[in-house]
Amino acid sequence: MASKTLRIVRRVTWATITILAVVLAVLTWTLQSDKDRLSQQSFPLNGPFSMETHTGETFNSTSLAGTAYLAFFGFTHCPDICPTTLFELTDMMKELGPAADNLKVLLISVDPERDSQELLSQYMTAFDPRFVALRGTRQQTDDVVKSFAAFAKKVPLDGGQYTMEHTAGVYVIDADGRFVRLLRMEEPREERMRLLKDVTS
Repeated sequence: MASKTLRIVRRVTWATITILAVVLAVLTWTLQSDKDRLSQQSFPLNGPFSMETHTGETFNSTSLAGTAYLAFFGFTHCPDICPTTLFELTDMMKELGPAADNLKVLLISVDPERDSQELLSQYMTAFDPRFVALRGTRQQTDDVVKSFAAFAKKVPLDGGQYTMEHTAGVYVIDADGRFVRLLRMEEPREERMRLLKDVTS
């Protein structure tokens, strides 16, 4: 009886392992396929865009032609993620040295109602002077967020105020306009620097 029970347990165990292996293989293939698909896309995904810079100039997607760039979605009232990311990118640009001139860094405001050109201009003085902040109308902003397959949502706070939830990673786009991957600041510093050196070389 014990021997029969043991055989059943072994069969169930091996069947479970087999099913999990198949599920893991399918999931891995799906994620890799999505990554490969995105890496073949030109960004923005849904065509050209035009916005205003923090210095009041017109900036459109043709301004990025032939240049590697980083795109980060944020807003000036952001208490932590946005300034932390921009300070870290500023430091990384210093470490890149002359190669940093081959890289554009964009802060795309997801809060155009509060982020005026004047406020963005003042805000950007804290970071690398080569960084460009972009703002547009609500519709332009929504369209650009969508074109990068990013996320941004207004979240009400007490007292009639609000904050913005948004994609925290930094989009890395190579000089051919292809998506490389999403850069996250919690990654090891050497990995992040290696990636930036690759796209600026």
